Amino acid sequence: MDRQTAQYRRALTWLAVAVVAMVVAACASIGRPEGGPRDIDPPVFLGSNPAQASTDVSRNRFYIEFNENIAIDDVTNKVVVSPTQKATPSVIALGRRIVVELRDTLKPNTTYTVDFGDAIKDLNEGNILDGFAYNFSTGSTIDSLQISGMLFEARNLEPAQGVLVGVYSNTADSAITTLPMERISRTNQLGQFTIRNLAPGTYSVFAINDKNRDYHWDRTEDVAFLDSLVTPTAMAIVRTDTVRTIDHRDSVITRASVAYSPNNILLTWFNEDYKAQYLKDKSRTDSLKLTFIFGAPADTLPSITLLNGPLAGKPIDKWARLNASENLDTLQYWITAREIIAQDTLRLATRYLRTDSAQCLSPTNDTIQVVYKRPKPKKENKKKAETDSLKPAPTPMLNIRSVTGTTQEPLLNHIFAVDEPLENIDLSLIHLEQTADSVWTPVTDTNISPVRATDLMNFKIAGPWQLEMKYRLTIDTLAARSIYGKTNKPTVISFNTRKAEDYASLTFNIEGLGTEQGVVELLDASDKVLRSAITTDGNARFDYVLPGTYYARMFIDRNRNGKYDSGRLLERIQPEEVFYYNKKINVKKNWDIAQAWNIYAIPVDVQKPDAIKKNKPKKKSGDDKKTDDEDDEFSSGLGSSSGSSSHGGLRDNLSIGGGKNSSKRRN
Repeated sequence: MDRQTAQYRRALTWLAVAVVAMVVAACASIGRPEGGPRDIDPPVFLGSNPAQASTDVSRNRFYIEFNENIAIDDVTNKVVVSPTQKATPSVIALGRRIVVELRDTLKPNTTYTVDFGDAIKDLNEGNILDGFAYNFSTGSTIDSLQISGMLFEARNLEPAQGVLVGVYSNTADSAITTLPMERISRTNQLGQFTIRNLAPGTYSVFAINDKNRDYHWDRTEDVAFLDSLVTPTAMAIVRTDTVRTIDHRDSVITRASVAYSPNNILLTWFNEDYKAQYLKDKSRTDSLKLTFIFGAPADTLPSITLLNGPLAGKPIDKWARLNASENLDTLQYWITAREIIAQDTLRLATRYLRTDSAQCLSPTNDTIQVVYKRPKPKKENKKKAETDSLKPAPTPMLNIRSVTGTTQEPLLNHIFAVDEPLENIDLSLIHLEQTADSVWTPVTDTNISPVRATDLMNFKIAGPWQLEMKYRLTIDTLAARSIYGKTNKPTVISFNTRKAEDYASLTFNIEGLGTEQGVVELLDASDKVLRSAITTDGNARFDYVLPGTYYARMFIDRNRNGKYDSGRLLERIQPEEVFYYNKKINVKKNWDIAQAWNIYAIPVDVQKPDAIKKNKPKKKSGDDKKTDDEDDEFSSGLGSSSGSSSHGGLRDNLSIGGGKNSSKRRN
């Protein structure tokens, strides 16, 4: 009996050891089993308190439950509440729950929407739940209409990410400047937006980059507007879906759904480039230069008079020379009077146009002081100073240099610059020669002039230039004299042009322009404009194109001024329409390329090549998966337009693909 008891006890001991070992093993492998499938699904909404779409709600705190632990990304910028709130709501993620607290007093008989956009993601894998919104009503009914669309930057068709889009039932033009938007949404990474829970009625639609969070437009903010008013509608429809069964067969099912419209609104944002006019900065970085920087371009120069020193009472044009920017917003005065060069503190009476509180320009008188801090003299070696004093000081000379460089493009001007403003330049002492072999011949029709009237330091030699040619610009002694009396030493600037076979030509045959004038812009891989060409009879030609990879866009030049014009909100002027050629263009040496381009053949949201987009959506797991709750509001193109927006409305049922292209090597 004792022996059996001992055996029994040993068996219990081994059993206890085994159990402990199993527990330890389990504790050591809490994570996902090796080789298991990676979670690619976004969090799933399970329910809320109060329930989704509840009515007669009086509380201001809400709980939203999901099937896994979640996180909320950038609450301040991504989560928006309609109607707009004065006090910032509290939105917190706690495990599988989101707690929302509205701090404004709830309005009676109002539908509220908490739009999370793409802020919700699961905690472990970061899978994003895009487009989730929670709604409820303080009244007995809940408004359920919605409108959708896309927002792009007008100038370059970049998808607008995280920009506020909203509506007004007050359709007065002044509403956007004085009243907060009534219902709002934010664009996602693709520039898409949906404004939810609208009441029946007619609305105006706007988008603003609301930097100061007041939910209406200020003149410095980016803005977009729809030309026409919208009336949201909903229609019951039956959708047909294909699902995969357990045994891997496709099965077609139908389900009841609702189609909301308009769901293809196109907005293009712009900035009026409004800048308040004021004296932004003043400085005197050395004894010779006095610089004024203004907040905006100007049409007139300020009046500046010296108030102190031996030349007190003298206007600035009596003791300084002006070298100004093209828009007169940067004024650099080079001081010529010795008395003022030696004067460290300048008190100046100024009179200029300044933007007042009514946003109008009015004359302003101001007294300013500019102080020059002279550098402390360096201590010199006494023996070296005695040696140097025996040598005559070198006469300072005026430096002339080429800005363009040694290779000259055929259609561009050659630019050369001096390091001080010129008092005069003697063109008879400047000679331009050319050679194709070794014999230099004069170029007799040389045209040399300042690059602009207000620039005394940069000069241009007008083209065009002959191909496969060497050029030599000789500037004789005393040809140029600065405002300080410096003259130049003999200077030779050499440059050359390329061979004809080093270039290609590129022609765009534009379809869809009609009688309008277009300006085609040749772009590099960073979307930067390299050259532009105005269309003639629907064609735009670029000669002397170097080999490389290019892209192209075009804008319709409504006023035929040859430059792009942005919009004006209060005047209800849309920005000029922009189109992208949707493929890269590979240019080879000595080829003539003709490119057919139908500007309306491809929907606007897929025109710009991905390679040159800056606002690219972040890739996320399961992008190719689609849930049954999605409503197919966005395809590869937006489809037809419901209003007269930029691009004249989107075309429906348009095929994706360009026209015929041709290229041939030159003989």
